[in-house]
Amino acid sequence: MKVADVRADIPFLDEVIYIDAASTTPTPQPVVDAMCEYYYHFNSNTGRGAYRTAIKATAEVRNTREKLAKFINSDPMEIIFTKNTTEAINLVGHGFKFEKGDSIIVPNIEHHSNLLPWLNLQKKGINVNIIKSDEYGRVNPADIEDTIDETTKLVTVTHVSNSIGSLLPVEEIGKIVKENNSYYMVDAAQSIGHMSLDVKKIKADFVASPGHKGLLGPVGTGFLYCNQEIIEDLEPINLGGGTVLDVTEDDFKLSKVPGRFEGGTQNISGIIGLGGAVDYLNRIGMEKIEEHGKKLTKFMYNEIKEIENSIVYGHPEAIYDMVGFNISGVNCHDVAKILDEQKNICVRSGMHCAIPAIRQIGAYDLGGTVRASIHYYNTKEEIQTLIDTLEEISRYLGN
Repeated sequence: MKVADVRADIPFLDEVIYIDAASTTPTPQPVVDAMCEYYYHFNSNTGRGAYRTAIKATAEVRNTREKLAKFINSDPMEIIFTKNTTEAINLVGHGFKFEKGDSIIVPNIEHHSNLLPWLNLQKKGINVNIIKSDEYGRVNPADIEDTIDETTKLVTVTHVSNSIGSLLPVEEIGKIVKENNSYYMVDAAQSIGHMSLDVKKIKADFVASPGHKGLLGPVGTGFLYCNQEIIEDLEPINLGGGTVLDVTEDDFKLSKVPGRFEGGTQNISGIIGLGGAVDYLNRIGMEKIEEHGKKLTKFMYNEIKEIENSIVYGHPEAIYDMVGFNISGVNCHDVAKILDEQKNICVRSGMHCAIPAIRQIGAYDLGGTVRASIHYYNTKEEIQTLIDTLEEISRYLGN
């Protein structure tokens, strides 16, 4: 599929220049159609009935599990459905067996969702070791190697920083973690769907993912990959319907994995839509998506950097599908608002739920940054419109 074909499937892009993929991506028509198919023709609960529409709904959810597993090179039973990345990370934070004296290693550039759950464990006597990035938001694997020791239970890192766009060497970090017999978690919120992801290659025990960002799926969807070798060590935190095989008045027997983690009625239409989104990405081809993203990111970074009064964050050789910046003398929220009002350009502004990262790059006192983030549907012409408008803002308001 060409970029024009994808844009034709997303009518929303006729109305705006959407450069906020790191927050959420618009949903292509075939994904919406897959969801509507459920509502129109087999709108039943899963695993709850022997009638044909219930069996159909159950089968479609199972199909999505299989598609996701193939997409990241895992077993279907290693895929646990969640409503977003945050829930997936918290499932590990609350459900994995951490004991007093254990330690966790996490970089300081993480989204709050991959930081707060670990800081919260300090109340239980868990030590949290923060690894500082450099001024570009890059994390040196050697710093992790120097910090990891016999107390380290978990090393958890983002694949791509949501605030800076810095790409972490997750495969190299994974090797270090495994050599030291610790567990490894990767927050793939900003990478999955933008680039190929092989959970075996990066040696991850856990991978947390949303459906509504790079995967082009519906909001309210996501999943946790958990290596089947340790999935029995993960405790469910949402017990109830669908999580048990038998119950007595004083005990219960859990369902097999992954069902024990998916209590209550799931977002059935969303999960089915997520399966359709994986099909859609496969039709485009991940190699094409990666190549398009690299070229457009490089163009965007270089052009913004040339604008007078601009401040651009991140290293040009180590960012992926987003550029964070400011215009000196102009509040980042005002920049975003002007872009919207003048040219219908949608970008994110502020702290991006990553306050320590914003502090690290020196943008905290500026109120954060403007973040322009892309996907396959974006064009060079759209980025040029962004550049032209930023030049006007800098010319009339910057200093």
